[in-house]
Amino acid sequence: MFIKNAWYVALMAKDLSDKPMGRKVCNESIVFYRDAQGVVQAVEDFCPHRGAPLSLGRVVNGNLVCGYHGLEMGCEGKTIAMPGQRVGGFPTIRTYGVMERHGFIWVWPGEHAPDPGQMPQLDWADNPQWAYGGGLYHINCEYRMMVDNLMDLTHETYVHGSSIGQPEIDETPCVTKVDGDHVTTSRFMHNIEAPPFWKMALRGNGLPDDQLVDRWQICHFTPPSHVMIEVGVALAGNGGYDAPDDKKVSSVVVDFITPETETSIWYFWGMARKFNVHDQALTQAICEGQGKIFSEDLEMLESQQRNLLRCPDRKLLNLGIDAGGVQSRRVIDRYLALEA
Repeated sequence: MFIKNAWYVALMAKDLSDKPMGRKVCNESIVFYRDAQGVVQAVEDFCPHRGAPLSLGRVVNGNLVCGYHGLEMGCEGKTIAMPGQRVGGFPTIRTYGVMERHGFIWVWPGEHAPDPGQMPQLDWADNPQWAYGGGLYHINCEYRMMVDNLMDLTHETYVHGSSIGQPEIDETPCVTKVDGDHVTTSRFMHNIEAPPFWKMALRGNGLPDDQLVDRWQICHFTPPSHVMIEVGVALAGNGGYDAPDDKKVSSVVVDFITPETETSIWYFWGMARKFNVHDQALTQAICEGQGKIFSEDLEMLESQQRNLLRCPDRKLLNLGIDAGGVQSRRVIDRYLALEA
């Protein structure tokens, strides 16, 4: 069901301060906290005394203290102390590979030793030439349904008609390619009117919003379930995707899809942009616009999931527009087979 020997985003780094925080990832209940040096640690969210969630406790001198009876855990999963008790024979709880990078806290829920080399390389992260804003949604749907949704943007015409959707998306064929574990679906539209979201972005970069544009959407899937989408518009006749920076607005839609259970996900969404990067008001406006767009996806996907649970034996159709999702699922299936 899940690829476990991989890095998933568990939290936004800014959300983990001096208190422990619990999160379920790939059906693993994990508690995250910062030790005395501020380094993130991750252990099983289970007190070996009476099974209480350690995430309901607190952090004292860099150690995790259970909120039920005061049992104190070290970062290696070994009980250190408990008021009035000898703890030498207490069982060890599981620890998890964890890493703080790019403003996120990543966790490795699998049994194999964590591989730092598998951490995604993000050109836009920690780069002063880019600005980033994003958020988090909890969505009650199976994680591969979100992959399908993001690897086929035809739905924008219908689900997001007031912001980024337009008929030309339907009318322009997409091309899907597979390079090893990397699946790409791309669509290029020429001499069209920019939809409302992109008109706002053009104005934010000091460009006119009443001229025809060339628009692009390039969706990149990489395992276990990450989707990065290159998007943007350029004033028509200036080279489209390859137009100079002063003739376009270009961004990367960031989608980290972290399975929680078989039918729920943590969806970390955002947009990294390469124009007018110091304008905080623009970052906020884009973030609010994106939040509304992704809330529309949330409603559709949760409704879809309820239908599929109600009719588990119904077979679904795969059309040409589904090629990106189909190929991404094949990559996931190959990884699952290797782990099995």
